[in-house]
Amino acid sequence: QVQLVESGGGLVKAGGSLRLSCVASGSTRSMGWFRQAPGREREFVATISWSGDHTFYSDSVKGRFTIARDNYKNTVYLQMNSLKPEDTAVYYCAAARGLNFGLTTPGDFEAWGQGTQVTVSS
Repeated sequence: QVQLVESGGGLVKAGGSLRLSCVASGSTRSMGWFRQAPGREREFVATISWSGDHTFYSDSVKGRFTIARDNYKNTVYLQMNSLKPEDTAVYYCAAARGLNFGLTTPGDFEAWGQGTQVTVSS
């Protein structure tokens, strides 16, 4: 099973930006980013197809976040702009279980990183 390692989290003021990275130990299929705030369920943020040609976002981040990938580096990115306090959470990258694109449920992903904390202050 592929291993995933996230980085790039931190503390930022509202309106600021962060870029998260997720390095995989091997090639992956569709990839996704999820987040989990204290006391809340893990929620879908964004997903990208293997080729990078197709992306899909949750309504809460659409227009502010951008997912991208570099398959030569086995790396997926999440550029987060115009951050809000409600974006505060642990962010996880995940590798999809099958060949389908557009997966948004945690159960559809078979490998997960350890998470990186993003804190947005008001």
